[in-house]
Amino acid sequence: MLEPAVAVVFPLLVAYAAVTDFLTMTIANRVSILLVAFFLLLAPFVGMTPAAFGLHFAAAFAVFAAGYICFVCGWMGGGDVKFGAAVALWLGMPHLLEFMILFSLYGGALTLFVLVISKHLEPLPVLQLGFLAKFAEKRTVPYGIALAAAALTVYPKSIWVQSII
Repeated sequence: MLEPAVAVVFPLLVAYAAVTDFLTMTIANRVSILLVAFFLLLAPFVGMTPAAFGLHFAAAFAVFAAGYICFVCGWMGGGDVKFGAAVALWLGMPHLLEFMILFSLYGGALTLFVLVISKHLEPLPVLQLGFLAKFAEKRTVPYGIALAAAALTVYPKSIWVQSII
């Protein structure tokens, strides 16, 4: 009965976060709040045990704690930190390491791409889209894109997708 919600809620919210981060360099709090709310609503319907439920929250806390350090150091935005924690809540401990490794790889690739392309932004106005239009003045990278890519790569292996297959 809830299979369609389980199948589409997470990917749609994650994709929405990536698009808005690309366009505006922000991830609205409502995206992270909706991810947490839908997790709480849907978790009982996929057979998640209380122990697994706790481990999912532990994963979210670990990502939030590490992200907070990155935020304080100025390496990540607050929206990225909250979004990363909400994604980790859905993926849980079984997939946390893979998610974080992929996020690191995708984030590094995105950063290198932005640094390379930023040299060509002035002569080619067609490249001045979304965050790239403001990159010269802000010099920040929308890590929500890398978080979303990592999340969508790992999600098919999660309890959520496995429960509907």
